[in-house]
Amino acid sequence: MNQKELQEKIIQNYQGEEKMMVLVFAQWCINHDLDPEELYLRAYPNQAANPVLREAIELTVPKEEAGEVPDQTLLGVLSLFGNEDLAFVVTQEIHKLKK
Repeated sequence: MNQKELQEKIIQNYQGEEKMMVLVFAQWCINHDLDPEELYLRAYPNQAANPVLREAIELTVPKEEAGEVPDQTLLGVLSLFGNEDLAFVVTQEIHKLKK
């Protein structure tokens, strides 16, 4: 495998993992009766039409069919990908949910 192929493979792996992170976020939102697009827009107001988020939302299942997504798991995954702004918005929602 040459350098260019290796770089492409790394990028593909990252993009696949990023899609999984977005799916975890979207499912957490669905599980808590929250709108993933609204939360995402609060965190990233300049990224209104995010195709990866839309794709992830289509892959979510109703909360009655979904497994639990623990708050700390979601926050950890967001942190891994450097989504501190989104983690901040999620943390605000977690506090609201616990009241």
